[in-house]
Amino acid sequence: MDYNKAASYWTEKEEKAFQMNRDELLTRVEEFIMTHNTCALATGFSDFVRCTPIEYTYKDGTFWLLSEGGLKFRGLEGNKNVCLVIYDEYTGLDHLGGMQVNGVAELVEPWTSEYMELLALKNISAQKLKKLPTTLYLIKITPTRIDFVCSEIHKLGFDTRQHLCFSDSNADDLDLHG
Repeated sequence: MDYNKAASYWTEKEEKAFQMNRDELLTRVEEFIMTHNTCALATGFSDFVRCTPIEYTYKDGTFWLLSEGGLKFRGLEGNKNVCLVIYDEYTGLDHLGGMQVNGVAELVEPWTSEYMELLALKNISAQKLKKLPTTLYLIKITPTRIDFVCSEIHKLGFDTRQHLCFSDSNADDLDLHG
């Protein structure tokens, strides 16, 4: 098996792809993100890998995930680079919708102003949360790259698979709609 050849498929294809205007693509990406609320979060390091279905909130170009714990934190301890996937049910090639988001995760300390802001956004009572037997952890994921597959974009004349790259200096560009 030529793994390098297989791995380079999309990289080579992207070089010739008809890409959508960045701002228009960003709008479509965010629309897709906002019409969903669950992702598969992959974490890992060394020979440990974990993929967890989990609810997210999207705010200010960042994904916010509340969790009671679990093995995903073993992966986060060893490697802050993560991947999350959001997708529609597959019903055929003319109805594709999904994205792979690579990003960097950080844990937000419980009860800080950032933590409390997310609770308020989600209408979660801090008093009720403090009564739970465990503290909920808050994972903040800042995207570095998004690969978006959308048949609707193809109908407009663009390649079905589009991508956005973000550096630390333009990660804030991800949020267009507040």
